[in-house]
This record gives sequence, C-alpha cells and structure tokens, in this order.
Amino acid sequence: MDNYVSIIAALVSFAVTAAMGIPLIPYLKKLKYGQTILDEGPNWHKSKEGTPTMGGVMIAGGVVLGLAVSLAVSAVFGGSVTDKIASGFNPIEPVMLFAGLGFALVCGFIGFIDDYIKVVKKQNLGLTAKQKTVLQLLASVAYLATLAFAGLNTTWIPFVGDVDITSGFGLIFWPIALVFIYYMVNAVNLTDGIDGLASSVTLVVCCAFLLICARVSQEAISCLAASAAGACVGFILWNAKPAKVFMGDTGSMFLGGMVIALAFGCGKPILLIPAGIVYILEALSVVLQVGFYKLTGKRIFKMSPIHHHFELSGWSEDKICLVFSVVTFFGCLLAALPVYLNW
Repeated sequence: MDNYVSIIAALVSFAVTAAMGIPLIPYLKKLKYGQTILDEGPNWHKSKEGTPTMGGVMIAGGVVLGLAVSLAVSAVFGGSVTDKIASGFNPIEPVMLFAGLGFALVCGFIGFIDDYIKVVKKQNLGLTAKQKTVLQLLASVAYLATLAFAGLNTTWIPFVGDVDITSGFGLIFWPIALVFIYYMVNAVNLTDGIDGLASSVTLVVCCAFLLICARVSQEAISCLAASAAGACVGFILWNAKPAKVFMGDTGSMFLGGMVIALAFGCGKPILLIPAGIVYILEALSVVLQVGFYKLTGKRIFKMSPIHHHFELSGWSEDKICLVFSVVTFFGCLLAALPVYLNW
C-alpha cells in the first residue's frame, strides 16, 4: 500500500479540483466575481475581462482533501506514512507537513482577501503593497518559528551536507530564509499572468519534489507534493487557454506557500533555487524593469513580468507555457541530481 499512497493523493486531489470547477465557476459568474484587466497590459487581454477569478479555492480544496484521504488510507491499511508519524520515527516530519500546509493556506487566505477587495471594488488594486507585505512576513515568521521550536537545526547544502543553523554563522540561515520565502511566494504570484502558466510550471516543480522526497524517505511530504501536483492538473483543465477561470491571488499565493512547504519539508530549501528558476526570473524581471526605469527612464523589457515580454514579442500563451515548463523541468533536473547522486 505504501507505494500507492502518493498516487491516491494525486488522483483524489485531481478529481476534487476538477470536479469543484463544475459548480464553482458558474457560481463565481453569478456573483460577478470576474477579473478586471489592467489597461497597461497587452490589449488582447481585454477579451478576458470578466473571467471568474478566485479559482485558487479549487486548488486548495483539492490539496487538502487529497492529503487527508491519502493519510486516512495509509492509517487504515497500515502504511508507513502514518506509522512513521505515529511512532515519532522522524519527529519533525509531521510538523513540516502540517505547518507547511498551514502556511500555504494562510498565504492563500491573504490572496483571497486581496482578490475579494479587487472583485468587490471592480479594480486591480486589492490590498496595498504594505498590507500584503506585513501579512506575508508575519505568516513567514510564524512558519519559521514553528519549524525552529519543532527542532529544525540543520539545512542541507550540496557537496557540503547538513549545516548547523542553531549557532554561530549558521544563524544567518533564518533571516535569509525569511527573505527567500517572501521572495518566492510573490514570485509565484507574478508567474500567474497568462492562461495555464503558473499551474503548469508549478506542476513540474511539485513532481520534482515528489521524487526528491521519495528519495530521502519523506513519505508524508511526498503525499503533499502529490496532492499539489494533482490539483495543478485538475486546475489546468479549467485554466488552459482559453481560461474559464483564473486562480487569482488566492491560488497563486497558495501555490507559492506550497512550493515553500515542499522545499523546507524535504529539508533542502536550497533546491528551490534551481527548481523554481522560472519563478525567480519572473520576479527578477520586475525588479530590474522598475529599477532600470527609475534610474534611466528606459525599459529593459517590453513589459514585465518577463512572460509578457515574450507575449509582446509574438509568442503565443501556449508556447510560453510550454517553454517555461521545459525550462522548469531542466531546473528541477538540476535540483534532483545532487540528491539522487548523493552529492
């Protein structure tokens, strides 16, 4: 049964996410919870005006139920996932699992508040940058504090191994981790700009961490990764071009919290740098664009985030999703190699 728990998680999550779209999308349309398109975006995006948003609720629901069912199956049939949790085989693993899921849900809730303000006011403003930053940092600090109190005392670095983070120079891990979490959650949020992009890229990342967690015997985190991957596939059914629903900040921030949960959950957050290379470049393109414009009055890209640059250069949305997913695949391959080769 142990070999099938992650598969069950993925299948249940996929089914729940896909099925939720059937009643939820018409309901969002009825409430007129449609996306408002910014005037400075590509002009052809105006045709997407009114497409229901807040679809990230589907993703979160799929992940939670997929994980719950897989853990229940493991418990009933004596699988190692719940056996290890119950026996305290790896005391920090259940904390990593539930704190990670909780962090992702809190991120999703922050995004939900942002989406709600947008659709009620019918404008793409939502929470102010300061409000969103404060909420995200508070959630990140709470997440890291939970891991610290649970006994997280090392972090893994390729070619070096486990490094102590409880004293001396190792304490620098915590402020770096805080900045890293904040950056990555917002980077995933920025990646959600065209139909199917954030969900397809995140699908690849989740599959990579599923394999990495399996390699290091983190079965519980593997189930979480499988649930997230299944939810991404279920959402793509509704979000692929032409999108019938957008995930909104509800979904993109939930997925941002989820990839953080997987990276920290497997004890190797550094692997999210190569695995999340597309997220990193998306956010970096915004930073460079804004900074360069303030300094020179000129732009580096036709538009940022960078997927819009390629879109304005003539790439179709499908091509961007495919190319960015392939780039993510190679980044994930680079992330998995040191784990599988014991570097």
